[in-house]
Amino acid sequence: MCFLPGQVCRAPPHAGPAERSRSGAGAAVRGSGVRAAGAAQRGGAGSASGRLRPRGALARPLRGRTMPRRRGCCLPPLLCTLAALSLPLLLAAEPRARSCSEVRRLYAAKGFSQSEAPSHEISGDHLKVCSQGYTCCSQEMEEKYTQQSKHDFRNAVVELSNHLQTMFSSRYKKFDEFFKELLENAEKSLNDMFVRTYGRLYMQNSELFKDLFVELKRYYVGGNVNLEEMLNEFWARLLERMFRLVNPQYHFTDEYLECVSKYTEQLKPFGDVPRKLKLQVTRAFVAARTFAQGLAVARDVVSKVSAVNPTPQGTRALLKMMYCPYCRGLVSVKPCYNYCFNVMRGCLANQGDLDAEWNIFMDSMLLVAERLEGPFNIESVMDPIDVKISDAIMNMQENSMQVSQKVFQGCGQPKPLAQGRAARSVSESGFSARFRPYNPEERPTTAAGTSLDRLVTDVKEKLKQAKKFWSSLPGNICNDEKMSVGTVNENECWNGSAKSRYDFAVTGNGLASQVNNPEVEVDITKPDMVIRRQIMALRVMTNKLKNAYSGNDVDFIDISEESSGEESGSGCELQQCSSEFEFNATEVTGHSNKSDKNANTSAAARGSLSQAALLLSILFLAVQRQWR
Repeated sequence: MCFLPGQVCRAPPHAGPAERSRSGAGAAVRGSGVRAAGAAQRGGAGSASGRLRPRGALARPLRGRTMPRRRGCCLPPLLCTLAALSLPLLLAAEPRARSCSEVRRLYAAKGFSQSEAPSHEISGDHLKVCSQGYTCCSQEMEEKYTQQSKHDFRNAVVELSNHLQTMFSSRYKKFDEFFKELLENAEKSLNDMFVRTYGRLYMQNSELFKDLFVELKRYYVGGNVNLEEMLNEFWARLLERMFRLVNPQYHFTDEYLECVSKYTEQLKPFGDVPRKLKLQVTRAFVAARTFAQGLAVARDVVSKVSAVNPTPQGTRALLKMMYCPYCRGLVSVKPCYNYCFNVMRGCLANQGDLDAEWNIFMDSMLLVAERLEGPFNIESVMDPIDVKISDAIMNMQENSMQVSQKVFQGCGQPKPLAQGRAARSVSESGFSARFRPYNPEERPTTAAGTSLDRLVTDVKEKLKQAKKFWSSLPGNICNDEKMSVGTVNENECWNGSAKSRYDFAVTGNGLASQVNNPEVEVDITKPDMVIRRQIMALRVMTNKLKNAYSGNDVDFIDISEESSGEESGSGCELQQCSSEFEFNATEVTGHSNKSDKNANTSAAARGSLSQAALLLSILFLAVQRQWR
């Protein structure tokens, strides 16, 4: 309530606390000069009861009379009206809108048009994800930030995955280069030695040894080669050639030589070399080829799984975490670490499911790597292969008389050549050269500028580091200072709605755990089929590695076919797909006759099955006729 100058000015009874405080404050600023002017104005208009008490003094009422309460405004009507009208406007006035200059600058730094960004805060009714209060984001900015958040997320995943993919790719190339060059060096070494040792006799039969290395190379690169059968064929052909050379006075027909080859296992003309070499070559080549394939499969799995495409719900969560604080003007506030963790766990839920199979696969790779360092070392097998084959030839030469007599007993006496022709054959094919091995300094000891031991030692360390990569991926992304504030300043970070502490717990790893994710809505009933196919590929490769570790031959995986079929689904349920991935394991035994027994047993089993099928067919026809 407005009183005369000099009096304590009180607000009207209906006024609020703010108006009362302003009335008191207004009275306090008036001085004694104003009070004097007020007294002159009043003149003799009042009695003793109308006299004003000094400012701040208590009014003393007259005895027997109640002081009347003054109402209304004693200022000129125009001033009183203006004061009454302006007071609500002053009370309702908002502070001036904040500047968005820093948001505009950072928005333009992303390559977007600065004209899309407001210079001061505007109403956020147009926003779909970010807060709809006063904002520094236009509708175009929110849309651009949505795409930018997806781009930033993909880059974060690829940046971490590329290191792993590059490691597997480079190690695969190095191993592949090493194995191929090792075969080339072994072939060249054998050819040089045999030319020196056996001269023209070797050159006349060199295609036999060339064929051996052709088949070994074909097996390594994925050809349909049975190593045991191929090596048995090599020794049988070598026996035929050698038998002619040590018996030049006889004429041997193709049928007779075929009979000779049947006695290879029984007579053992080359001693124990074929059995040992077959065991060593098969184990070493199976382990080397399977290990190289494993590196290639790991490379391809990382490439496909790291090509992330967030769902619409994941994209909303990424935008809210990364760029909604910009719309609030909080450009320097980073997301809370646990908040970032939950968003990444939700967006990488399917990748998390890969982790268990990935770790088993890494363990299997490490087991085969240990075999390559020890008994399955292909370098220790191929480097002296020329020496071993020459030892076998020398053994045949030394025991040629006993071998020939046993062959003659089993296959019959061959026809002798004419006298002149026989003498000429003996002089031309005299096989008396002895093998002289190279000195150690002359023998090639490395391939591709390294050794197998160094390669395996290096890759084993990398394989250990690669374990738990997928379950650690969300945390590794959030450890980047660009993505979150880290584990410090937990009260000074963006929690999705304000600059404050994040109070939700971190969800578990994998798709099923996201049912309780507070930040990302994840449909746990719809797994990513690309990742499911990669899980299946890891299982198949793990089985092959386990068989290679045990010394069992396995089918080759055509990596190009596996990759090309990625975009089209097989149309089968996950539980049924596993039956499509079968491998043909052939156990490498310590005794060659065991493999023959297995072959005979298999043949007998097939024969029994055929007979059983035939009997069933006859019975079926008989019953059918009887029914008619």
